[in-house]
Amino acid sequence: MEEWTGGSRRPLRMKGDPVTQAWLNRIGTAVPSHDIHAEFVDFARTALADARSRVLFERMAELADIEHRFSFFAPGPKPRDHVLDSDGFYLRRSFPTTGARMALYRDAALSLARQAIHSLDIAKERASITHLIVASCTGFTAPGLDFDIMQDAGLTSSIERTIVGFMGCFAAVNALRLARHIVRSEADAKVLVVNLELSSLHLQERWELEKMLSFLLFGDGCTACLVSARPIGLELKRFRAAVIPRSAELITWHIGDQGFEMHLSGQVPGRIRRWLRDNGAELLAGRAVPDIPLWAVHAGGRSILDGVQNGLALPPDALRHSRDVLREFGNMSSATLVFVLERILRSSKATGDGIAMAFGPGLTVETFTFHRP
Repeated sequence: MEEWTGGSRRPLRMKGDPVTQAWLNRIGTAVPSHDIHAEFVDFARTALADARSRVLFERMAELADIEHRFSFFAPGPKPRDHVLDSDGFYLRRSFPTTGARMALYRDAALSLARQAIHSLDIAKERASITHLIVASCTGFTAPGLDFDIMQDAGLTSSIERTIVGFMGCFAAVNALRLARHIVRSEADAKVLVVNLELSSLHLQERWELEKMLSFLLFGDGCTACLVSARPIGLELKRFRAAVIPRSAELITWHIGDQGFEMHLSGQVPGRIRRWLRDNGAELLAGRAVPDIPLWAVHAGGRSILDGVQNGLALPPDALRHSRDVLREFGNMSSATLVFVLERILRSSKATGDGIAMAFGPGLTVETFTFHRP
């Protein structure tokens, strides 16, 4: 039996038919051209008012295990006592409104998405891509980024489009879960999944230590994935979501008059560590850590990775791909986990079963298992 979908016929799976497996075939990545991490650390030395805060910030910056973060904003000339970036978007004592930030989001987001899709190289599949899923929590427009990508990438106008919005760092898992459901229900589906975040659009003019340490983590980045039934890459297997009790206030993300305002509590790593110690056996589905050679954990920060490592008693090098991504790009919100998966796909030595994990508002823990032949 076939299902008519307005221009093509797709097989409709009947009860009793074997279930199609979904595979993440390949990944393309992109970051903007401006490395702003060292520049931001230098700026913080002047922005923090008291000597004690400056000393603590310097110490935390050294311990962060981040060497590079990228932004589509170019740093402005020194001293930055008035203008932070070369375009004058961030003027001290006159930071832009949310409307001004969203106006900038559309063009900058499409430009970065174009780079990631170019890296993915969809030339041979372009005409056969049936679904587009876009995950982003740093901007909103309508028609949205999904519409802009459809037109810019030359995809058919009948493509089925979905936006996964404002879910934070674990949105990549939701996007891949949705892609898996689509492929398992439509065997010939080919799903383009884009995760794009422009965190540098939401710098706040609040120069106290806690906020500066939060700003220290985040950078801009984009990934593009192709998910289909073709058995190449990573086989996407069991997905699972959980909420850590009494933790909803630890990560919050609200739309304010001057951008999106994030709160990231210092209690998050400890809460994750304790939860994993109590729930690790269920997460591993009865398997032992040595039986799982591949780990893709959202690189939310060094203390987050340490919390996962300690909570699950992982071997020292288990999170090497996550730590490498953190060091080279910082936390790119929902795009970060896919950067880690790309490292695994790129490594010829990375084979066997794996677990992917990401965290976000809730405090929500999203995981899935995968297999690399």
